[in-house]
Amino acid sequence: MQSMTGFGSKEVEMPSFGKISVELRSTNHKFLETVFHLPEGFLCLEDKIKKEIEIKIKRGRLVCAITINGSRNPNVFINKALLKSYIATLDGVKKQFHIKEGPSIDTLVHLPGVLSLGEHKIQSSSIWPKLRVLVKGALDELVKTRKKEGKATYVHLKVRAGQLQSSLEIVKARFKKALKDKLNAFNTDEERASFLKDTDVSEEIERLAFHIKNFKNKISKSEPIGKELDFIAQEMQREANTLAAKTFDVAISGRVVQMKGQIEKIREQAQNIE
Repeated sequence: MQSMTGFGSKEVEMPSFGKISVELRSTNHKFLETVFHLPEGFLCLEDKIKKEIEIKIKRGRLVCAITINGSRNPNVFINKALLKSYIATLDGVKKQFHIKEGPSIDTLVHLPGVLSLGEHKIQSSSIWPKLRVLVKGALDELVKTRKKEGKATYVHLKVRAGQLQSSLEIVKARFKKALKDKLNAFNTDEERASFLKDTDVSEEIERLAFHIKNFKNKISKSEPIGKELDFIAQEMQREANTLAAKTFDVAISGRVVQMKGQIEKIREQAQNIE
């Protein structure tokens, strides 16, 4: 069992690029949604990273952040054709207005478009092998934390499901006795039949018992089961609501209210399971 909440990171020093780090953080989500925060030039690797993520992660909102600490060596570019055009235009202005002084080099390089900085474009074929190792390492850490969180959630769910099962056994025994006493108070079979029509919760108790048993079986499995657990919890809540509406016994009603609270907590925890 995996939780959908987790974190993983890896970093490495890469010549000519600097220190590259990969951070992965996941939170609850109905489906798998991946959000990328990538440096300029890394966009071409997004699909590759996404495929690696989809191998390990099936559900959750995952944020993948890649950062570079230490700049890649920038290159200085001078647009010589544009600079030549500027100088020719300025020479014409000097002659026309009889200006002796010419523009300084400082003035020329600050003219729009003359001087610019650029970085080497990243070749995905050269950087991807090392970046892939980082991504896989961060994913392994992410899965490890999700499993640790999932293990803790499993313990809570198992305890709550056990408590729910015990409460249902109490309700079942109480209902059997209360129903017997109530039916004995009626004088005719017609009165008994009319009473049972609206108050017999035997089927609801049996269905709820089935859902609890099914839930306990599911949480022991290793594959993604979050959606199934949420559905089963909804079905348990439905049966508990019907049971509460039909019951004629105050003790049963109070116990069912407690059970509904347990089911709600179970569902909240189940929604964090992958």
